[in-house]
Amino acid sequence: MIIAIVFVLYILMMIGVGVYGYSKTKNLDDYLLGGRKMGAFVSALSAGASDMSGWLLMGLPGAIFAAGLGELWIGIGLLIGTYFNWLVIAKPLRVESERLGAMTVSEYFEKRFPVGKTALRLITAVIILVFFILYTASGLVASGKLFETVFGIDYTTAVVIGTLAIIVYISVGGFIAVCWTDAIQGVLMIGALVIVPMLAVNVIGGWSEVVAAVNSSNPELLNIWTRTDGSKLSLTSIVSSLGWGLGYMGMPHILVRFMAIESIDRIPRARRIAVVWSGISMLAAISIGIIGIAYFNLDTVEPLADKERVFMTMMQTLLTPIPAGICLAAILAAIMSTADSQLLVCTSVITEDIYRSFFRRDATDKELLNIGRFSVVMLAAVALYIALNGGKDVMSLVSYAWAGFGAAFGPAILLSFYYKKISSIGAISGIVIGGIVVILWKNMSGGIFDLYELVPGFFISLIAIIVISNIIPDSKKS
Repeated sequence: MIIAIVFVLYILMMIGVGVYGYSKTKNLDDYLLGGRKMGAFVSALSAGASDMSGWLLMGLPGAIFAAGLGELWIGIGLLIGTYFNWLVIAKPLRVESERLGAMTVSEYFEKRFPVGKTALRLITAVIILVFFILYTASGLVASGKLFETVFGIDYTTAVVIGTLAIIVYISVGGFIAVCWTDAIQGVLMIGALVIVPMLAVNVIGGWSEVVAAVNSSNPELLNIWTRTDGSKLSLTSIVSSLGWGLGYMGMPHILVRFMAIESIDRIPRARRIAVVWSGISMLAAISIGIIGIAYFNLDTVEPLADKERVFMTMMQTLLTPIPAGICLAAILAAIMSTADSQLLVCTSVITEDIYRSFFRRDATDKELLNIGRFSVVMLAAVALYIALNGGKDVMSLVSYAWAGFGAAFGPAILLSFYYKKISSIGAISGIVIGGIVVILWKNMSGGIFDLYELVPGFFISLIAIIVISNIIPDSKKS
């Protein structure tokens, strides 16, 4: 009962932030980018929280718990990717998006590459809608599992509750509400990740006892170069895991944070905050997986059947109801922080990239604001339908969407700032080729095709843009 009260209070707090965002939202620029007035702290934590999602609190600890430190390469890749993205993409994207008057990734591409701009904007809009609706559905599935596990309520009811909460504070407050709720959720997430393993280590009897217990279970669990059976990790496996970091440059819900930051002077501080937050969070999540191996081997603790529930179960057994409720709310926070960002990006695509571009070029800000809020409801309904009828396989959807965005948009974004010869046809070709390679590679198996599809998709797209830009240059620069 106490945990339920904490959850309700948390959701009410998020809706309250949405109401605050509503009071600050005067036009479409406020709704989609917060008027480009986001500070360093909010921008950094919002980007981190919307990126990591439930993967950080459920997927990563579960993977380490099941397979040991051989699974941490993906965390290393993501941390490197976080730093690189803030270092080389944030500043030029902030400057260029404001110069061009672009409020979405699609609009940036359209205005940056004038030849074939209509096709380019439509292609990017379609890619964003398709992948983000699937991505959002995976978040709703995760929220359903959380409510089902904690409260024992029906899965369908659980998914609907999570969806309604997200709809309310996005449709009311827009980008301002999303960024502030993400920042709050980022604080909750890192707090829960740090507190729980410390308590578990104390119960076990110290870190040396944790290491001894894991070694007793299987010494290979502490080796980053091997699998649990003692066989060496292949180069393909390591490169695939590190390759996740390439995806950051093509993630629309992260890129819009760069567009919205108050000024380029805020970026270095935001980068430091983002990297420190990500580093501590991932280190804590990895520790939970390792500590969990020792914890669930204790005679006083029941064995764990579902590896992805290692964090939730440790919280419920180690904490009293109020702290447990707060920490469990952190998991909900992680899930909601990604789902809300994805829905808002999809909303911006519908209002700016489709409605205004193809149907109502003279639409007023008020009209677009209303269309945006209506779009949130419609898109959430589609994602909800997929979540309720498309099965409960979360990770495969996330992996696929991450690869699709990273390979399609990442190379074009990067080269638009650092390759002077890039042409409109080259950019369009690279976006299309990157997406196609991901789809084809995903459906192959064995040998080289065991490599994560993001890696070949990204580099083939990069090469295609350079080659085609030299063959078909723009006759007129933007």
